[in-house]
Amino acid sequence: MTTLQAIIIAIVEGLTEFLPVSSTGHMIITSALLGINKDEFTKLFEVCIQLGAILAVVVLYWKKFLVFDKNRLNFYVKLIIAVIPALIIGYLFSDKIDALLESPLVVGITLLLGGVVLLFVDNWFLHPEIDSDDKMNIFKALRIGFWQCIAMIPGVSRSAATIIGGMQQKLTRNVAAEFSFFLAVPTMAAATGYKLLKGRELIMEHPENLKLLLIGNVVAFVVAMLAIKFFIDSLKKYGFKMWGYYRILVGIAILIAIAMGYKLTV
Repeated sequence: MTTLQAIIIAIVEGLTEFLPVSSTGHMIITSALLGINKDEFTKLFEVCIQLGAILAVVVLYWKKFLVFDKNRLNFYVKLIIAVIPALIIGYLFSDKIDALLESPLVVGITLLLGGVVLLFVDNWFLHPEIDSDDKMNIFKALRIGFWQCIAMIPGVSRSAATIIGGMQQKLTRNVAAEFSFFLAVPTMAAATGYKLLKGRELIMEHPENLKLLLIGNVVAFVVAMLAIKFFIDSLKKYGFKMWGYYRILVGIAILIAIAMGYKLTV
């Protein structure tokens, strides 16, 4: 992986991590289009640059994470409860999840089907009752955590799954989106920490790998800051339908490319 390729992948991560379009799916396809060898470092890189993206959430919502008041402990408890299902299922099925990450066909199908869902989801939850995560109890947080597990299938989108899960639990669209961002912090921090621990020797034995990781995280951080603001504004104005059409177009394009014999894995 070259520095330019690392920057491009990091831009894709920053743009798509918090949009309901699947950052993992986009990185898989981007890596293939760039001709990046899918070696162990590439797999590690694509997970670990999520750290930059989650730092963007902490910076943008720093009062939520860093200013202590009587509601903060309750907030952290909800995040811990919500992240438990993903930690358990991710640990138990890590090998099978890694195998799915090799499949552009899975990405194409899930992007397409998820896009169809997003065309209609705005009409499914028309009477939200919870306009602040402070009003959400731990049982609702846990249920959202189970929704998040669906996103372990590449192309589903962690953001889409958790936002829909939040709306199903009677959260308003904006509160569901923000809680999805908050939940990304412990979820992705755990995934990144696990990958870094497993791949520490790979990183340290090649100084160039450490440089690429640092560059990737900085780029992902900056781009994610912009993407989060854009997504919240677009969600207020347009809902999910525009993202549904986008997913359908990308999914169809991937499936056509596969059917025509284009090699989308390296």
